[in-house]
Parts: sequence; C-alpha cells; structure tokens
Amino acid sequence: LANLLKYDSTQGRFPGTVEVDGNTMIVNGRPIRICAERDPSNLPWGELGVEVALESTGFFTNRASDGRPGYDSHLAAGARKVVISAPAKDSPDLTVVLGVNDHQLTSDHLCVSNASCTTNCLAPMAKVL
Repeated sequence: LANLLKYDSTQGRFPGTVEVDGNTMIVNGRPIRICAERDPSNLPWGELGVEVALESTGFFTNRASDGRPGYDSHLAAGARKVVISAPAKDSPDLTVVLGVNDHQLTSDHLCVSNASCTTNCLAPMAKVL
C-alpha cells in the first residue's frame, strides 16, 4: 500500500514521506492505521471515530442480509455514513451523480451510492444537452 502511494503510475511519485510501522502507514508524519477485514462490520470505525466509510471494493453492493455483510455493515462497525463507489444492486438511501442530482443529498442519507463511472462521465454531458 505504501509503495502504491509512493510510486503512483498515474499521479507520479509522491513528493512527501511514506513509511510503514507494523499496521500503521505514516504519511508526512501523520499516522494512518491500516485495517483488513472480510466483513466490514468487524472494522474498528467506532474506535477510530470514522464519520464516512468509502466502500470501494465493488464487493458490497447490497445491504446486509441473510447473515451476509453488506455496504451498511460499515454503519454497524461505527461509521456514521457510507459512500459506495459502485452502483448499488438494491436501494441505497440515494444514488448521487454530482452536478445532476446532488442537490437531493441530505444529512438523513446514511448509505449513498455514487453511481457508476460510466454514469458519472455521461450524465453531466447529457444534462447540458
């Protein structure tokens, strides 16, 4: 993970310092705890004071059901809100496309999908047309 940050193939070399100490990545002197869990409800979001969890694995595109974790499992872990980077397969609180319907987003929405990358490319142009 530290190597990917340091030597990004798109953005180029990171100009700051990146170090690893056990389960902590230190970026420009700021510690970032590294976690890995198959079930998002086991993540330490409450302990870490996480306000928004970004669900970008592409794996959790449904709410938890039948004993299976889902994107809302981040809430059970203590995160206050969840943003899904993929289209949800069920009904999130809102699917948002910035510049198109982001005015509908309120603080009551806990689980929000950011739609798909294709939608985010096409929708703003279609809105103008």
